[in-house]
Amino acid sequence: MKPLHARYPFMAGAREAVQEASVDLAEVVATDEDVVERALERVEWALTDGTVGDTRRQTRVELLSYPVARVIVSTVDEHICTRKYAQAEAASAHERFVEELETETELRSTRQQHLSLDALLAEFDLGTAVRETGDGFRVTVGTYLELAADQWGDEWRLVNRSLVDGEVPVDREELYVLLKQAIRHRVVDGLPLSVPDVIAENLDEEVERVRETLSNMDLTTEIDTVVPDLFPPCMKHLLDQVQKGEHLAHHSRFAIAAFLTNIGMTTDEIVQLFEVNPGFGEEMTRYQVDHIRGDTSPTQYSAPACATMQSYGDCVNKDDICEDEINESHPMSYYEHRVEEADDDELTDWREGAGEDGDDDSDESPD
Repeated sequence: MKPLHARYPFMAGAREAVQEASVDLAEVVATDEDVVERALERVEWALTDGTVGDTRRQTRVELLSYPVARVIVSTVDEHICTRKYAQAEAASAHERFVEELETETELRSTRQQHLSLDALLAEFDLGTAVRETGDGFRVTVGTYLELAADQWGDEWRLVNRSLVDGEVPVDREELYVLLKQAIRHRVVDGLPLSVPDVIAENLDEEVERVRETLSNMDLTTEIDTVVPDLFPPCMKHLLDQVQKGEHLAHHSRFAIAAFLTNIGMTTDEIVQLFEVNPGFGEEMTRYQVDHIRGDTSPTQYSAPACATMQSYGDCVNKDDICEDEINESHPMSYYEHRVEEADDDELTDWREGAGEDGDDDSDESPD
């Protein structure tokens, strides 16, 4: 087992290393507390933070925690858990390989083993589907459509790309994003696994922990009240930007649209909000919101966690509630807290107020 395997446990070489070491997974979950603890951490961090947490120094613990984490996810067998776990593994791997590939060659050469772009492409059979050009890369259209399908933003639409000879141009950063999607596909492939009882029984406590975390997350989806004054600062800021007609980056549009969807707003209501935005297109906006809602996709998307908001620069104007460790992990947790603590007179739904204003205007008579 090599450090490279621990950094990228989804790769075929890592799987082969585990097989060559004749690792008995049943024995691992029954006797190795460090591996099980790290595996649980991978899953819980995936749900609450969108990453798989900090790596352990012990190569064996880090590598073996990956298959054990997949067992935990499979035993929980909830779609949202599987989806978030795969996304988190991909996001963490993306962060690692970008750092590794962008490190100066002379620095990388001091490592015993490092990942190359060619090796990463070969891992996913993309060696012939991606070719480097003088100003970036070109990806065969079929591969591009497969890996860009879940990307948010008009810039990823094929119609906005220069398709030449069956190839789509991408820059290096975009290629890295496509590779992240290839990793996510690899991680989610085969889940849920068929878990033998002898293994599942030794993970009862960990599975219950994950289900409790999911239960706490599910509470936020029951909110059906839209009170902008109670929004977390980040969402209040994004909503303000939308209403001012400011241009929002695609990750910011996704964040506010997902948040508004999660708190009960309809697609029509959200589309109406976005009408004042530059470049607004009703058909595309409606499609994107329906995609987030799960109407045109197999998944209902949640608003990004605080860590994700921070990484994109969307976390602004943090207040005391944000700093509270109970509420800092997710904007929905913040909003749920504010709604629960609010007095009845503070809970006037924004949609009701808008409707009442409209009725009042229509009933007025000219003097």
